[in-house]
Amino acid sequence: MRILIKDIHTIIQVEEGTPRTTAVKGSDMKYLPRLEKAWLMVKDDIIEDFGPMANCPDNGNIVISAEGKWLFPSWCDSHTHLVYAGSREGEFVLRTQGATYEEIAAQGGGILNSAQRLNETIEEDLLKQSLPRLKEIMMLGTGAVEIKSGYGLTLEGELKMLRVIKKLKRLSPMHIKATFLGAHAIPLEYKENRQGYIDLIIKKMLPIIAEEKLAEYIDVFCDKGFFTVEETDELLQAGAKHGLKPKIHANELAVSGGVQVGVKNKAVSVDHLERIGIEEIMELLHSKTMPTVLPGTSFFLGIDYAPVRQMINAGLPVCLASDYNPGSTPSGRMAFVLTLACLKMGMLPEEAINAVTINGAVAMECLNNYGTIARGKKANFFLTKPLSSLALLPYSYGSNMIDTVFVNGQAQNE
Repeated sequence: MRILIKDIHTIIQVEEGTPRTTAVKGSDMKYLPRLEKAWLMVKDDIIEDFGPMANCPDNGNIVISAEGKWLFPSWCDSHTHLVYAGSREGEFVLRTQGATYEEIAAQGGGILNSAQRLNETIEEDLLKQSLPRLKEIMMLGTGAVEIKSGYGLTLEGELKMLRVIKKLKRLSPMHIKATFLGAHAIPLEYKENRQGYIDLIIKKMLPIIAEEKLAEYIDVFCDKGFFTVEETDELLQAGAKHGLKPKIHANELAVSGGVQVGVKNKAVSVDHLERIGIEEIMELLHSKTMPTVLPGTSFFLGIDYAPVRQMINAGLPVCLASDYNPGSTPSGRMAFVLTLACLKMGMLPEEAINAVTINGAVAMECLNNYGTIARGKKANFFLTKPLSSLALLPYSYGSNMIDTVFVNGQAQNE
């Protein structure tokens, strides 16, 4: 089956030659390859070919006219927590009255609140709640996503989350990566026995996760009030022994040392980074670790935004992700992430799009199939409504500018 899409106004993030295998860094992030007045051919689930309309073929089984529309590779959202039970709008109301994220967490709210709800929810119901969220972000343009556990904080709860993610992989056409985040917080029952919980993760959780092949990555929340550098190091090394690659929640609340311990353990990415300075930037410059920033969290919690302009000017790559979760970012709308990146962190639209396509794919180690429009890659892309310019996408933050989403070569319906 071949699908021909013709009369495309512009194809964004197009690769004519050999597809790139590395992130876009520094000043190169402001360049965005494009092809105007173009066509694209999909064969089954693969991008077969594309080119200018002057040499448009006529052998498509299905022909779609995209007059005035732009074609983008699907967003690659490398940091979400979209498998969760219930919502936390009560905490939202508390924050409108002045309570901080840390104060709510100290009272048993935040992550511990979600953990209680999750452990009270059966696996079937958790799956029923999570599927619509996954479908929602797909229809908003996301074609590859990482989903973290971390709201179980018990052996049974963490396994439940990871098993739901495994089921989502089977039920959804999207590309999904799973991350084990048992070290998201210290449960209340281990408050006076931190090492006891760490031992539970290492001795009980990790062996089962490895045996059932439930995750690709291990993550730790290395920050003020959560896990120390030494604890993080112990957990990441234990995960590595079971074949799980490291990732890090780092420097959201304080300069925590999370970046340094992430680089030391060759983390695929370090995420959040609202509070980093020149020392952390230089550490990242001499590594292959992807700096990932989550502007939706800064917006929703009213905290500092990551110093992205400083990072890019120093020569770093930057990845943007949604952090979709019930407490600090209850949204997976990547177009709004682009808006925040431009307005609040000084990114150009081109830089922001590189950060949610190529660099997002690098942060999930799936650039071989996703993140750009290239021959032989998976046909995960979307057509916009007619755009007057590239900047209209982040500018129109209150409108859904996406017209049609294709995943594995198939147009998706609501």
